[in-house]
Parts: sequence; C-alpha cells; structure tokens
Amino acid sequence: MLDQPLPSLAAIRAFEAAARLGSFTKAGHELGTSSASVSYHVRQLEAQLGVTLFRRLPHRVELTEGGSLIATEAGKAFAALRASFARAAEMDEERLSLTTLPTFGTSWLTPRLGLFRAAHPDILVDLDVSDAPEDLTAGRFDIAIRNGDGRWPGLRTIELFPSIFMPLCVPELKAAAAGIDDPLAPLTVPLLGRPDWWSLWYRALGREECPPPSRFGTSFSAEHLDVAAALAGHGVVIASPILFRGEIDAGRLMPAHDLVVPAGRSFWLTYPVSRQNSRKIGLFREWLCGEAAAARDAARRFCCEPSTADP
Repeated sequence: MLDQPLPSLAAIRAFEAAARLGSFTKAGHELGTSSASVSYHVRQLEAQLGVTLFRRLPHRVELTEGGSLIATEAGKAFAALRASFARAAEMDEERLSLTTLPTFGTSWLTPRLGLFRAAHPDILVDLDVSDAPEDLTAGRFDIAIRNGDGRWPGLRTIELFPSIFMPLCVPELKAAAAGIDDPLAPLTVPLLGRPDWWSLWYRALGREECPPPSRFGTSFSAEHLDVAAALAGHGVVIASPILFRGEIDAGRLMPAHDLVVPAGRSFWLTYPVSRQNSRKIGLFREWLCGEAAAARDAARRFCCEPSTADP
C-alpha cells in the first residue's frame, strides 16, 4: 500500500466528513453535494483500499475498526490543513502591498502613510511607485492608485480627487511670469512640465498657439521632479495644486496664473472585486478616502468650477 498512489482528495474529503458527522447526508450538506455522491466516493475509497470503512445501518453509518483508525489520522491532517489555511490568511492580512503612480506616491501619499500605520500598527505597508499599470489579479499587489476614467474590468474603483493642473512658481518668480498667458511672448523664466499639459492649459485660455520649444527648461520624467526644479527657482511648472497643496500653503509655491484646468481624469483607488471583503483593504480604503476627502475640501478653491481666463 505504501507504494501505491494516494486515493483521490475528493474521496478522502468525503470519507473524513462522513466519519466526523456520522452521516452521508450531513456530509453531503457540508460539502455542497448529495449523500449519493458521498456514498460513491466512500465506496471508491473502500474498493481502492480493500477495507470496509463503514457499516451501513438504517438511517446512519458507523465506522469499522479500520475506518476509525483512518478517520483519526484524516481528522488530524484536515485540522492541520485548516490551521495552515487560517494562518496563511492571517499573514496575508498583516501586510498590505500597494502600487501607485510616482508623483502621487512620492508627493502626496508617502507623507501621510505614517498616519495609517499609527492607526493600524498590525498592518505592514509595502509601497511601490511605478508608471506601469500592474495586474492586480497576479497576486503581487493588493491595491493600486491609478489615473484615468475609473473603468477597469474586474476592479472595484473609488474616485479620490480630480486630476487638475495650473502654473506654479516660487514667489520670487511671480513678477517674471506676469506674461505667461501669452504662449508666444518671451519670458525670462522657462516653462517646466509636460508640453501637452501646457498646450491644454493655453487652449483653455483661448489660445491656439503652443509655446515654442525654446520656452521650456529641462525635461524631467515625472511631475514631482518638475516641481522640485520649480521649488529651486528654475522656472514655472504646470502641476497639480492638490498634490502640491502643502507647498502652496507653506508659501514655497504660488499660482503664476489663476486658471485651473481639469485633465478630464481622476485619481482612483482600485482593487480586485474578489478582494472587496478583505479586512486590510477595507481599513486602507476607509482611511484613504477620508484623507482624499480632506484634501478635496482643503483645495476647494482649486477644485470648484474651472476658473476663467482674465479678460
């Protein structure tokens, strides 16, 4: 027997349930099948082992001596499995892995994550920052922060706040940026940030012209790097007044123009629909939505109806 393959797991599971409950009918209810199916699997097991495991009595079954021996060991094995499954679930709930866009993660989320850890010290947080849209069904990440329209099949999405932008600069450059509303006028300070955002901003001003390449300063790979250059006084940046409200409130940055332009997208908290009952995801969702609501309220002057251009 030791050299023979194990019986099928379905047969062992049917036997263990019937032995523990003393009934094929009750075992069928627990396993979501019929008593006839349980009886079939038990007979298959008996035929493979060459051992009678149950005495079939009217309205009940009774373990034989051999069946009792196997039932004891099977019960221990399934109890160990249940314990390992429970521990694995507990371990998974102790660590939250999330991926987010670089600027959102670096400039907005990271300074706040300590508040979540303080409220929930039993949950460790792993943060990845990347432009790549990770597959949340692959198991590497629990949650993602994405930018777009929020329509991603298989994912639950919750809007955090809109993606908006406006020209920002250090106070010392405010006067030098006075002519920024004309995309063709010469400026003594360069423009920083994505040229397509600047083009969209100028179109919102009613200007069809795009700034020439000569008006732009150094090109960086992410918005937070553009803002870092602006904070160093290297130009006027097109950036989100929500993500960088802290710098605005502290007086390190200020609007170079009052027009705020919506990008037509939003930042979204996303996670697989299949994970919506996860405790750690629920706690992070509740916390992050509260932080986002506070950010929207604090930046209300930027998030209300789009500003209009100066006459």
